[in-house]
Amino acid sequence: MAVRVAVSLGDPSGIGPEVSARAAAALRGKVAPLFFGDASFERMARRAGLPLPVWAPGEPLPRGAALVRVTRLAAADRRPGLPSPAGGAASLAYVEAAFGAVVRGEAQALCTAPLAKSQVALALPGFVGHTEWLEARGGGARSVMMLAGRRLRVALVTNHLSLRDAIRRLTPSRIAAVGVVTSAGLQRDLGIARPRIAVAGLNPHAGEGGAFGNEEARIVLPAVELLRGAGVNAHGPFPPDSVFFRAACGEFDAVVALYHDQGLIPVKLLDAVLGDSAVNITLGLPFVRTSPDHGVAWDIAGTGRASDASMRAAMRVAAEIARRRASSPGRPHG
Repeated sequence: MAVRVAVSLGDPSGIGPEVSARAAAALRGKVAPLFFGDASFERMARRAGLPLPVWAPGEPLPRGAALVRVTRLAAADRRPGLPSPAGGAASLAYVEAAFGAVVRGEAQALCTAPLAKSQVALALPGFVGHTEWLEARGGGARSVMMLAGRRLRVALVTNHLSLRDAIRRLTPSRIAAVGVVTSAGLQRDLGIARPRIAVAGLNPHAGEGGAFGNEEARIVLPAVELLRGAGVNAHGPFPPDSVFFRAACGEFDAVVALYHDQGLIPVKLLDAVLGDSAVNITLGLPFVRTSPDHGVAWDIAGTGRASDASMRAAMRVAAEIARRRASSPGRPHG
């Protein structure tokens, strides 16, 4: 039986709704998505060849895809490529409703289409992203953002921070905590028995023995030692300009990157050039959450040019992880 995945449809003016409709049509029979979005999504699903009954909590769940009408936005608030404050508030409401379905057991996993952080922040000041919002509702669990493609998996020590603030927040304990969650998540959610974890350095050439900075010796190496002491198969720090290549060639199962762009640039480059269709997996939470590795893409929304490959992979991976967790519920996940 197909795993039911709650899908929040993201910013109604972005590409989330259109790629979600096409992805679900392609995965028909393999994933049973429960969409949370605007009533207008029914028409979009029909154009993609996806039958989409409307469902309301309390009713019997359909076997296949279904829609929960969270909003009925005016046409002006859901025009492709033209964001609106109402659309930002709506995208937050979709996440809240989809998350609620997972908590109540109506779905076994959560998959979030892209929203615009700046638009959501107009409705919820201080909002910086899905990951942080979900972590706050995860019962105190420490979460890790990992981007995973066929060739490369990258876990982030810091997420949505300025580069200055990200560097200031790097400590041996913070890096080690991310490595522990990453290793446990790879074991439980991806079935890797003894993950090989590489830790990236911060400076060019990993500091070149202190010539370009001492953060590797002062912060990163102690983190690697903490990880090894905790039983994690960790190595590093490695020069950032070579460690991602080594991991993509199979030497490591994941790289712990120290800041957002250090980790996401190589993943998205492989995605763009080789079609890896990377997925954002939030490790360490008591529930399954994935998302595509792209944003709202207002510049191409509504043009038909947006690829649904990453959204399709995100739905599929969410179902696979949920199925794996259900088959081994006692295993730790960080």
